[in-house]
Amino acid sequence: MDIEKKLSHVEFLNREYNVTHLSYDREMEFFQNIRLGNLDMVRQLFKPLDCEQMGKLSEDPLRNLKYHLIISVALITRYCIEGGMEMETAYNLSDIYIQSIDKCQQEKEIHMLHRELVEDYAQRMQILHKETLYPKPIIICLDYIYDNLHTKIALDTLAETVGLSPSYLSRLFRREVGLTISEYIMKKRLETAENMLKYSDHSCIDISNYLCFSSESHFIQTFRKHTGYTPKAYRQKFFRKKE
Repeated sequence: MDIEKKLSHVEFLNREYNVTHLSYDREMEFFQNIRLGNLDMVRQLFKPLDCEQMGKLSEDPLRNLKYHLIISVALITRYCIEGGMEMETAYNLSDIYIQSIDKCQQEKEIHMLHRELVEDYAQRMQILHKETLYPKPIIICLDYIYDNLHTKIALDTLAETVGLSPSYLSRLFRREVGLTISEYIMKKRLETAENMLKYSDHSCIDISNYLCFSSESHFIQTFRKHTGYTPKAYRQKFFRKKE
């Protein structure tokens, strides 16, 4: 049977049994967020290798998982190189993980290794982007803000955390990041709200309270100014049902 006949046969079987693959956009979004070091989005988009949409590369279940994970490592490696990871580091990581995949004897080992390597690459890219863009006090501020979006964040607390005066930290932050501290906090809260509306079932008021908006109406008004949608309309348009 030649390739064209095999392709036609597989397409026929997939139609008959309603077999589909992960959407290209969803897959590329996952790899792009690894490249950007966006850990939250990487974790939300993460799919186990044995989900129905991953396709069958081997009749042997363990070998099938190994093949899929090796392909993932190859793609992640190239995305990270494009994102600025040193080429030799990226390829050495790839070699290490592929050798580890080869040694796996059980399916659960593959699943654990899959999550481990995705986190590893994404965390390395997150650190790389921060170190490339910002001095240490700003990195500490960004981490603090990221970890405390659900609480009130005071300038004095940030300044004390990094050992700078509030006025100097404000000027440094604006110069390095291009936004005031309050503008950056709001930007990150709204981005988090977008993700929660896309990927969770939390109500609008729950999201508003969690992200420390003064009221639900303030949240709706600010969100609409930021995205052009009310939270309800945004969820209706962009919500992705979990499979």
